[in-house]
Amino acid sequence: MQTEILNQAATQARGLAIDAIHACSSGHLGLPLGCAEIGAVLYGARGLRYNPAEPKWLNRDRFVLSGGHGSMFLYSWLHLSGYKLSMDELKNFRQLGSETPGHPEFGDTEGVEATTGPLGQGIGNAVGFALSAKAAAAKFNTTEHTIFDQHVFALHGDGCLQEGVAKECIAFAGHNQLDNLILIYDSNDVTLDAMADQTQSEDAEAYFTSQGFDAVVIDGHNLSAISGAVAQAKGNDNGRPKVIIAKTIIGKGIPEVEGSAAGHGEGGAKFSESARKGLGLPEETFYVSEAVRTHFTQVAETSAIEWANWQETFKLWSSANPKLLRELEGGIPSDLVSEIPEFEAGTVAATRASGGNIMQSIAGVVPQLLSGSADLYGSTKNYIEDGGDFGPDNFAGRNIWFGIREHGMGAICNGIAYDGIFKISCATFLVFADYMRGSIRLASLSKLPVTYIFTHDSVGVGEDGPTHQPVETVSSLRVIPNLDVIRPADAEETAGAFAAALQREDGPSALVLTRQNIPAQDNIPISVRRDGVIRGGYIAKKESTKLELILMATGSELQHAMDASEELGGGVRVVSLPCFERFDRQSAEYVESVLPSGCAKRIAVEAGVSSTWGKYVGLSGKTVCINRFGMSAPGDTTMEQLGMSAKNIVKVAKEIF
Repeated sequence: MQTEILNQAATQARGLAIDAIHACSSGHLGLPLGCAEIGAVLYGARGLRYNPAEPKWLNRDRFVLSGGHGSMFLYSWLHLSGYKLSMDELKNFRQLGSETPGHPEFGDTEGVEATTGPLGQGIGNAVGFALSAKAAAAKFNTTEHTIFDQHVFALHGDGCLQEGVAKECIAFAGHNQLDNLILIYDSNDVTLDAMADQTQSEDAEAYFTSQGFDAVVIDGHNLSAISGAVAQAKGNDNGRPKVIIAKTIIGKGIPEVEGSAAGHGEGGAKFSESARKGLGLPEETFYVSEAVRTHFTQVAETSAIEWANWQETFKLWSSANPKLLRELEGGIPSDLVSEIPEFEAGTVAATRASGGNIMQSIAGVVPQLLSGSADLYGSTKNYIEDGGDFGPDNFAGRNIWFGIREHGMGAICNGIAYDGIFKISCATFLVFADYMRGSIRLASLSKLPVTYIFTHDSVGVGEDGPTHQPVETVSSLRVIPNLDVIRPADAEETAGAFAAALQREDGPSALVLTRQNIPAQDNIPISVRRDGVIRGGYIAKKESTKLELILMATGSELQHAMDASEELGGGVRVVSLPCFERFDRQSAEYVESVLPSGCAKRIAVEAGVSSTWGKYVGLSGKTVCINRFGMSAPGDTTMEQLGMSAKNIVKVAKEIF
């Protein structure tokens, strides 16, 4: 190990962080300065396997900066390593349109593996990457050729560990023996407000050991100690994930704030001039020496040779395994909905049960599909039959048992989706979507194609009472940008919903399914129902005389709207609107054909709060919704008591019609 040049690189990385944060008077100096030697080992001593010329190399090691506030750490090392991140972009740190936003964002900056910032999420993402790598190795490696053997690193601090999502994911990783996961704990004894002992007294080494990890405590500024710990972690496939607890000094290099809570943010930036002198940096800001540049050029050349050797192995593997190659290249059939068998006429079933049948059909034609559940497979019905269970005895298993860890499940699924090798879906009751909301929001922000299967969707849950009746949840999910929320009305609409979700590549979808049985809408052609869901909305029943009233409904309430229309006469149109977001993406002509602007008399029907229906009902319309919490009673009784009936729809309609 070239200690002298790595020390120079660490010092100059500190200088880049100081200069960038000083220039914009915004950012977090603590982590970039405190972890500079860690970065030098990972990027400058090839602790990480990477090739900046091939940033999407399938067998690269993944690095996730869970403490995303320390983004200048990542940007500095990506720049030095030769990724397409220019010095001008470092100088534009946190500026409009730059490739160096305040927190790393997936898709915006080459070399950034995940969008991080909300603390703890990055640990979960790393666990997802590690799971994906284990599954890929089990599925695609052969006796003759190993194409997947990467490791996954996550750098995090006390803040990440204090968030519950991290603890959920750490427990999952230890239980499933993800020994390709290496956490690096920036243990500096400081949080944002105060010294860490103000809020924690945990023995980190004992905690991680209790969770099935190998734990080692090192001096986080000692290059040899860091390098040795990383090498040992990568070389020991013993069924235990690894954590390197690196004792560091936050804000190291700025004496006025280092080692204190003041070193966390930009407070030290005002001492930039004296700090640069103390570090031995020249007056020139954003300085990188020719020696450091030369070193990283040599590192990149070595990395390119390693990549080329792997590429030769991959070519041999591809020739020998054409079927596996097709599966690795992935892709969802463009006509996926046609792969789902039609349901028998007269089918009366809960959409969760219909979804379970659909899952089996899709799993047969989408071999890269994985399905997880938060200890609820028996209720959510998304278990892939004959798919096997993922775990240390079978990393090729397609069913992931997350346990009662919804938030962790969401973060881990995001990591799998970031990796992009498998198509991931996961399930729980709709009311528990609130436990994973942070992860859903990040999936939406990062345009990750995660499919959420949320069952027990309304007050139809019945006897469990209002704690388990998610009257507000569908609307609360609809307000998350880029999340498709799909609430199908029968088995055939459910088929369209699954196809729509799994074919989507630019964001997540939430399938909202019933616990109670609902009848098939056999008066509507199957193709109309399936295609209508994919479009987000369609005419379920067209008026037979002049249009006077439009009834709009989703899910289990479509049946009531259809029944009410029979009593209200020929001037009534019924529209099924299972997905607002998909419907709003249709052409203006299509939207007008379904909801003509000339008809202002409209009623929305849904077993949930009315707040998101305003754009469709307008000022002259009404809602038949539930703007209160539910009650404990049999599901049918609850629905009736809260107005979810054809009789009540007719009553409301006669007030405006």
